[in-house]
Amino acid sequence: MRALVTGGAGFIGSHLCEFLLKNGWQVVCLDNFITGRPSNVSQLQNNPGFMFTEQDAIKRVDVSGSVDYVFHLASPASPVDYLTFPVQTLEAGAMGTRNALELAKDKKAVLLLASTSEVYGDPLVHPQKEEYWGNVNPVGLRSVYDEAKRFAEALTTEYGRSQGVSIRIARIFNTFGTRMRLNDGRVVPNFIYQALNNEPITVYGDGSQTRSFCYVDDLVQGLYKLALSDFREPVNLGNPVEMSVLNFAKLIIKITGSRSEIIYRPLPADDPRQRQPDITKAKNILQWEPKIGIEDGLARTIAWFKMHMKPGGAGPLTKESVIEALRDVTDPELGISVVDLELIKDVEIQKQEKGELVKIKMTLTTPNCPLLGYMVQSVKERIEGIPGVVSADVELIF
Repeated sequence: MRALVTGGAGFIGSHLCEFLLKNGWQVVCLDNFITGRPSNVSQLQNNPGFMFTEQDAIKRVDVSGSVDYVFHLASPASPVDYLTFPVQTLEAGAMGTRNALELAKDKKAVLLLASTSEVYGDPLVHPQKEEYWGNVNPVGLRSVYDEAKRFAEALTTEYGRSQGVSIRIARIFNTFGTRMRLNDGRVVPNFIYQALNNEPITVYGDGSQTRSFCYVDDLVQGLYKLALSDFREPVNLGNPVEMSVLNFAKLIIKITGSRSEIIYRPLPADDPRQRQPDITKAKNILQWEPKIGIEDGLARTIAWFKMHMKPGGAGPLTKESVIEALRDVTDPELGISVVDLELIKDVEIQKQEKGELVKIKMTLTTPNCPLLGYMVQSVKERIEGIPGVVSADVELIF
């Protein structure tokens, strides 16, 4: 089998790519790195069954050769991301979904749409079944994501109805695990980061709002089983175990052994009060339900965060230390460090109020490097992982 995964360098997408490869599939990973990261798929680059293509799904989805399955995950997904990229989020749900559907139509492939529990909005029905139409503010701040996914479901359904595309729709509830970005604004990375640093844990409202957290490995299994089924209506995928946000914060403090206290801030507009999936369909049709408990999943996630958080006490930042850090970044085609290839031409460090801004000038191995965005994003990501760096700008020179 050969699959295209749009948004494949994202949190869930990268886990899906890895899972498919382990099951003997060939995988084409498509991403534009607006929120995805090169490091999420760097370990897959040497797998002969893996191919990366840098494309913006909003503009085009173009893959040569046969494609049996299209997993359409491309979209900003966290509040921080979709409020930073509101128009792009709407376009991902509209043009991005249509481009993915057109490719599936041309290739006679199955298309699985990664939708979201956000289509239910702030639900008045609890737990949420697939038949519930939702309670969504169409013009609120969250609408750029909620309505994008609702439109994507409508468009996907119509392509199945009138264009003959074999469709699947997964409504994904809160998912967590390794490779989540530390700064993506969702409750899991926020709480873990604050707890590991013994900072106050920020709870919005009184913390009585509920969420249901599913570990990413379980979620990927659900996506896989749904794709291989012949069921064409929406299916909830998530963990039905419901927990208040306040109790979730207390659990993270307990697991990490943190000295953090809990502080309270006003609840954001349109923040759902309850979120719990009814997964009866997933159980009956897919024979799927989560297997990994919340504490087990959190232990794995916290261990990963400890390995990837910025270490403290690294001393003053210098041009030499920046260049040394970039030795970790390699050209994916040549397997040689960008430093050893002499691609880094200049480093400038500017002190800012909240940290330091690093400006990098770099060239490329070839004028028409096919992995241009991958290389630039890899350099940017590595520099922003240095203690004290708040941002990095990469300028290409030829």
